Amino acid sequence: MSLGIIIFASLTTFGLLYFGEKIRCDFPKSDCREQVLVDYNFYSLSKGEWLFYFFLGAFCCFFVIYLFYRSFFLACLALPAAIFYPGHRAKIIMVERKKALSLQFKEALYALASSLLAGRSVESAFQQALQDLTLLYPDPQTDIIREFTYIVRCLEMNEPIETVLFDFAQRAHLEDLTNFVDVFVISKRSGGNLVEIMRNTSTLIGDKLQIEQEIETLLAKRKLEQKILNLMPVVMLFLLSISMGDYMVPVFTTLAGRCLMTVAVILLLFAVYLNHKIMFIEV
Repeated sequence: MSLGIIIFASLTTFGLLYFGEKIRCDFPKSDCREQVLVDYNFYSLSKGEWLFYFFLGAFCCFFVIYLFYRSFFLACLALPAAIFYPGHRAKIIMVERKKALSLQFKEALYALASSLLAGRSVESAFQQALQDLTLLYPDPQTDIIREFTYIVRCLEMNEPIETVLFDFAQRAHLEDLTNFVDVFVISKRSGGNLVEIMRNTSTLIGDKLQIEQEIETLLAKRKLEQKILNLMPVVMLFLLSISMGDYMVPVFTTLAGRCLMTVAVILLLFAVYLNHKIMFIEV
């Protein structure tokens, strides 16, 4: 037991020191060239978030291992595995953030197309689009608001619009945004119809997002069933341990019982992984 506690404490300290150094601030108040820009393929957890997800993972690891083996020592040895859970949660948050940014970008295209249709220049259209977006997204920390604020600030400092948009596309890692920037730059240089380009692009992105939302709606029930099925073995074992504790003693004390429990844990983890792969559909 003491060995497990020592390992757990050591890895906790290492995790706090290592991940604490990676905490960064997005978009400090400064001029255009001094902005710390956001890479949307990376999400840095704050100290509070990292500690929350770490202890949540540690609690789950301890509970599951203790439930399957009834060994406090083995449950303590499993605690360091929780150090990987904050990274997993950061990836999930990153994916959700990019999905939200894609939806926000579609609204930004509608606003830009409306401004250009009214006869505004490209630079003035971005300023007007920022004002329109603030009505849709009052929170100034919304990603699209911060990005358009950065774009407008750079335009005021006579930065080329092509450079600013290309930098945004590189950091966003969104296929729709990258395609739009490529077409926008070519059309602006060759004198193409920017209003029609933005209108068609926003329509295509909207259709794609609608398909994604329809797929999510169809899978919502299945995902709920998947979560319930993943929890059922743990819940059933917990109920059996409470209601028929005497009959479950050989499972936790004999070698054959512990081998069966090990196989059960492996199969449960494999089922969770397989269900996640099946339910992940990329449009």
